[in-house]
Amino acid sequence: MSKSCLITGGAGFLGINLIRYLLGKGYAVTSYDIAPFHYHDVHDRIRAITGDIRDENAVEQALEGIDIVVHAAAALPLYHADDIFSTNIEGTRTVLQQAYLKKIPRVIHVSTTAVYGIPDHHPLYEHDRLSGVGPYGETKVEAENICLEYRQKGMCLPIVRPKSFIGPERLGVFAMLYEWAKDGKHFPVLGKGNNRYQYLDVEDLCQAIERCITLPDAIVNDTFNIGAKEFGTPKSDFQAVLDYAGHGKRIISLPEKPIIAVLRLLERLKISPLYQWIYETVGKESFVSIEKAEKVLAFSPKYSNREALLRNYKWYLQHVANFQNASGITHRVPWQQGALRLAKYFF
Repeated sequence: MSKSCLITGGAGFLGINLIRYLLGKGYAVTSYDIAPFHYHDVHDRIRAITGDIRDENAVEQALEGIDIVVHAAAALPLYHADDIFSTNIEGTRTVLQQAYLKKIPRVIHVSTTAVYGIPDHHPLYEHDRLSGVGPYGETKVEAENICLEYRQKGMCLPIVRPKSFIGPERLGVFAMLYEWAKDGKHFPVLGKGNNRYQYLDVEDLCQAIERCITLPDAIVNDTFNIGAKEFGTPKSDFQAVLDYAGHGKRIISLPEKPIIAVLRLLERLKISPLYQWIYETVGKESFVSIEKAEKVLAFSPKYSNREALLRNYKWYLQHVANFQNASGITHRVPWQQGALRLAKYFF
């Protein structure tokens, strides 16, 4: 009999990619998400439940008959601070408590490398100090602390900390790069753009999560950084997208300090799609060690930064007509460019 896996956040970017991945491995899958599930290619092959992870009764009912939980639901940085705190902290506690009461043997928690804040060294290791920036980073640190409480209660609770991940269905802030490339614009980066910056393909993240589902408790009941093995710089990796677009455009370096000052002001005025952690780190080194995941989980990333960005860009070009006028605050729709849309005309 196939194992039954519930994915919180199943209607999101990671959720749909993980659902397709696990279906391909023979799992029975349930999606649990506050957003409706609209993926027609798999809708008839899964159980889709619309519900809030902060709702104890709804979570309890959704967990009936479930063997494994992947907790991927989270309120992202552009959400209201109250929703970020209630979803990422209390929602996580609700999922873990109900799974504990149901005696579900394993919950995989999807965290983020944003828990490291703005670090002063690289690469980052799993034992490094945690210091989340802003409501999102702070709550993801606290969510990990809640996971540790439930480990102490005897649950097997792997924690994965992925770098920013991209691939089919990913829009969000990356939609700006893809739109500008498609429209034949140069693309700006903060600073010289020569800082090493690691991303991750969503398929590689799915591989790591499935390793955490299948390997023995004694191996996976731990915390793992997940990222690309091969990566370059914003200047080199983003240039690959511009080159593929074929307009002869280049990456343009912008002075970091004055631009950050402007972006801070635009964020306070709520007319920028960029939040602090993005613009404070994009001009700096940002990469984690994946040695532990390689050794313990036999994690083997398939895609480099460039390959992941190009795979995402090709998907964007094939589907751009479907979200031409859409915008929002999740990874599945383009983020509103706000004042940065005006800047586009200068590039």
